[in-house]
Amino acid sequence: MYPSRFRYEAPRSLDEAIGLLHDGGDYAKVLAGGQSLVPLMKLRFASPELIVDINNVPGLDYHRADPDGTLRIGALCRHADLERSALLAGTQPTMAAAAPLIADPIVRNRGTLVGSLCHADPQGDWASVVLALGGSVVAQGPAGRRTIPVADFVTGPFQNLLEPDEIAIEAVIPAAQGTRSGGYLKLERRVGDFATAGVAIALETSGELVTRAGIALTGVGGSTIGATEAAGSLVGKPLTAAAIEEAADLTAAVARPRTDHRGSAEFKRHIVRTFVIRILSRADAAEERAA
Repeated sequence: MYPSRFRYEAPRSLDEAIGLLHDGGDYAKVLAGGQSLVPLMKLRFASPELIVDINNVPGLDYHRADPDGTLRIGALCRHADLERSALLAGTQPTMAAAAPLIADPIVRNRGTLVGSLCHADPQGDWASVVLALGGSVVAQGPAGRRTIPVADFVTGPFQNLLEPDEIAIEAVIPAAQGTRSGGYLKLERRVGDFATAGVAIALETSGELVTRAGIALTGVGGSTIGATEAAGSLVGKPLTAAAIEEAADLTAAVARPRTDHRGSAEFKRHIVRTFVIRILSRADAAEERAA
């Protein structure tokens, strides 16, 4: 199918882009990578009257660390940039593990992390990763900028807190207060497929003790799920076998999978529990080697 008629604009500044969105109202959409929006338009699940292409807006294609270690990822930073990033490989194990698992090389070359967060697909990998890391989205509109925690930003399937005339200009990952470890695992039917189930874990440790933990789930509910109780159970303790088993049980308990062509709900919950054990066991082994 072909998309319905739309007006196309390619502004060269954020102010111009925001002005166009303000005039377009609910019938305008932002285009960055287009790997989610364009397929929806071709299927006519989305029929915007105005497309605001921000690819000509300068200064949004970055990912960098502030002096304090805060990571900032611009709205035009591609998945492939993060996949190849030495910065992520050295400082962000959870993100580095997820980056090669995003869709396929074609999508990774065009799609963006910020766009994925805005799309709010329950099977989107980056939302669970950024949630586990305690990240946020910076939005800019006519009233200025505001920072929205990802825990609040995604309000439901394909829904977020952006106003119609706001643009998500960057994602922010707070600096670690300890040694960072963790990972991302997902089960997919074939390479590049959506996740049957996915788990993101981000840990910070000091000595043998976990000082911060984040656990989030992909594809096993109507939206990205934060396993806050499971993450909290790890804090203040060493990563013992008992602590790992407890966290795995608590994480599996908050999953809300459905039985479908990808597998039964029981199978998906089992995968979640298994992935938690694998990631935490690897983190524990890495800490022992470092010690």
